[in-house]
Amino acid sequence: MSVTLPLSGIRVLDLSRLLPGPVASLRLAQMGAEVIKIEQPGDGDYARAIGPIKNKVSQFFIAVNHDKSIVRLDLKADDGRNNFLKMVRDADVVLESFRPGVMDKLGLGWASLKEVNPKLVMCAISGYGADGPYAELAGHDLNYIAMSGMLQQNVGADGSPALPNLQIGDLLGGAQQAVQGILAALLAVKMGGAGCFVDISMTDGVLANNIMPRVAVNASGKAAPAGRDLLTGGVPCYNVYPTKDGRYLAVGALELKFWQGVCEVLQRPDLKRQHWMCGQEIGGAEASALKTELDHLFAQQTLAQWFERFAGVDCCVSPVLTMEEAMAHPLFAARNMLTLAQHETEGAYWQAASGIQFRP
Repeated sequence: MSVTLPLSGIRVLDLSRLLPGPVASLRLAQMGAEVIKIEQPGDGDYARAIGPIKNKVSQFFIAVNHDKSIVRLDLKADDGRNNFLKMVRDADVVLESFRPGVMDKLGLGWASLKEVNPKLVMCAISGYGADGPYAELAGHDLNYIAMSGMLQQNVGADGSPALPNLQIGDLLGGAQQAVQGILAALLAVKMGGAGCFVDISMTDGVLANNIMPRVAVNASGKAAPAGRDLLTGGVPCYNVYPTKDGRYLAVGALELKFWQGVCEVLQRPDLKRQHWMCGQEIGGAEASALKTELDHLFAQQTLAQWFERFAGVDCCVSPVLTMEEAMAHPLFAARNMLTLAQHETEGAYWQAASGIQFRP
């Protein structure tokens, strides 16, 4: 049975570029909104030239801008501004990701747009927010996760911060926070309220979601050393282990019952009480020694052998898959997460669903 998507009838004008704004508008489109991506004449969104290109357009641009229509407008010219203002009259949302003040200089700031459409929701995504001491500063994902205390906790084997290949500032702090704010503002309009301006700071968003280190500061006055907290490597029951063939196994047995299941598979009942819920110090010497022992134990068999041994045992153990393996895994096929789509110039490509399913 088909479902009418919840944002059907909502029109979004997307002025954003690169990653955070386009992903936010993509998520709105995947929930049924009509998204009109507005690009400047010429090169347009410079995401078109970032990353691998088969023919004319980058796979990056395609991945975050499908399900949208594209209109070219020069907002620095009178005709472009006037055409945009006409579009604003019938829009529900305007999304932009310029530095604070740019839209005002174009004559298209919030004060101007709300006069045209009092029910409009305008969302601005920026690195450090519309005001504050860093509002005018440039930045990228790396800067935002560094400033919010996240990067210092994300360390490699040598103790230095490791660059994640998931853009946490852009996607969690930016896109996800923007979608959340836009939906809340649209709901307020639906309930009879006025439109509003949604100010999204990517750095604020990461700080708001950086929960575990903040909890540690509240409890003891400082965050745990990197790699020594409950979820960062400080316990053997929640860790990553190398296998004989150079692959890795993820053990997420945080609860005692799951850890005891792991010990059964390992045929090591003597380890069942060596768990943080039984008093093992998180990040302590006993935990570190057990982690080393388990490193040697898991290195005795291949990933496939371990996967076979853990098959059917409900104890939170998973193989660390490559991206190619994940995309081909039956888990995602069963959930219809990937669809083979066609692009007019780039040919076939795998298009990912939003991860949200609406059921009748």
